[in-house]
Amino acid sequence: MKEMKIKVFIAILSVLILGVGCSKNNPPPYNEMNGRSTAIFNPDKKYGNVSDIDGNVYKTIKIGDQTWMAENLRVTRFRNGDAIINITDNDMWSIQEVAAYCNYNNTEDLDTIATYGRLYNWYAAGDSRNIAPKGWRVATPEDWNILIDHLGGDALAGGKLKEAGDEHWESPNEADNSSGFTGQPGGWRHIDKGMQAFSRYGVWWTNGQAGQESAAYIQLFTWSTKTYPGFHFIVNGFSIRCIKD
Repeated sequence: MKEMKIKVFIAILSVLILGVGCSKNNPPPYNEMNGRSTAIFNPDKKYGNVSDIDGNVYKTIKIGDQTWMAENLRVTRFRNGDAIINITDNDMWSIQEVAAYCNYNNTEDLDTIATYGRLYNWYAAGDSRNIAPKGWRVATPEDWNILIDHLGGDALAGGKLKEAGDEHWESPNEADNSSGFTGQPGGWRHIDKGMQAFSRYGVWWTNGQAGQESAAYIQLFTWSTKTYPGFHFIVNGFSIRCIKD
């Protein structure tokens, strides 16, 4: 009888331990880029954070009624775990019709990637598998318009969205980062001209396509407080910012 009670006790204990283990959320994987960003955030703002499937941890910022990532995306997988291909060759990049990413100048420097994020074609931004963390999405043109209007319109919002100073933006940088958005000048990968405009332009895809070959984007320029919306070839490589659902 005593032996039977011991066996029952052990069985119950095992179930309890297993149940506790299953009830815990699995922590995101370790990512060696965390803590390496040299971005200069607004010290007067309170930032949150969010993690992606790769374990990248991003600062987040509430602006008006919206909550945005305060860093450029650097994930290499969709939310379901499917890999996004990394293409380093420019000729191969220019003919892609599937989701792809690269690093500016194909750098492998972790500090640079952590600070500026990665560049993605629009196939990655608009893919139904969702490149954003759970509970987030790639910002739409409407999301950006709400943000820009909240910050004073096209003529002024750019200065409030860009990181202040000339640590990363080419001088003179017309910016104060009063929004806390901390936009970085990650440049772009052009369909036929390769990597361009690092430190002078920040360009972000939206989840809004205009046609089979073009999609909507938002651009910021170092010497201006303006925002520049437009449309460009979907095979170009731009940065991505996500917004909370």
